[in-house]
Amino acid sequence: MQRRSAGITPVRAGALLALLVAAGGLYGAVSSGAFTARATTVTGNTWTSPDAVLAALAVTPGQNVFTIRTTDLEARLEDIPAISGADVSVALPGEIRVAVRERAALVTWKVGDRTFLVDVKGTLFGELGPEPPAAAAAIPVIDDRRAGSAVLDVGSTLDGVSLDAALRLASLTPADVGSSAASLAIRIDDENGFVVRGQPAGWSAIFGFYTPTLRQTELIPGQVRLLRSMMGKYGEADVLRVILADGSSGTLIPRATPAASASPKP
Repeated sequence: MQRRSAGITPVRAGALLALLVAAGGLYGAVSSGAFTARATTVTGNTWTSPDAVLAALAVTPGQNVFTIRTTDLEARLEDIPAISGADVSVALPGEIRVAVRERAALVTWKVGDRTFLVDVKGTLFGELGPEPPAAAAAIPVIDDRRAGSAVLDVGSTLDGVSLDAALRLASLTPADVGSSAASLAIRIDDENGFVVRGQPAGWSAIFGFYTPTLRQTELIPGQVRLLRSMMGKYGEADVLRVILADGSSGTLIPRATPAASASPKP
């Protein structure tokens, strides 16, 4: 005996009607001009300009926010070297909210007229422009004058020894070396290696070159103690240059003493 179909029950009919209404509402939202992207808010950025963020997002003007895939936008932002991650969300009716997470700059690396931001891995992840953010003033500067450093660019990675030495020396304060200088300047060149200068005191301390095996950066704490001892013994005002061979031996070159003027003839 064949059973007759029960047909559409009231419950099923109600559910179908709700589905159709929802589908119609979604279609209306997608096709409505009330939900087009009109503004983008960017937060968390220090080194990345809002214009660079907007360019990376590449949202089509007037695009309906219901068609935006936020995961795609987040992936685009992570292509910017300074950005380690981002959270993108949509706020109705037409705002895109972007919260970026940037890499932390431990030092800035100056090569000629270019200054790069360096993270904990030694990656040059950004470049400061002619009007850098105020936050850059608090970051130590390493002035790299080595000929081979001319090839450095955003995306380059410093060798581990140079980075370690730079971070150790950049952490020093004038008081650490027994100086009354206002600040310390750090330079690397092909002649002397790492050099620390008192600003504006005018003295310099040659820390030298470091290698992974023969002359490791573990020498630096001893060199700092030796420099402090020599500053205290001879007096900062009389020091022109100190050459720190290691943590126990160094050479001090004093400032030249002005020659006494000839006594006037009677």
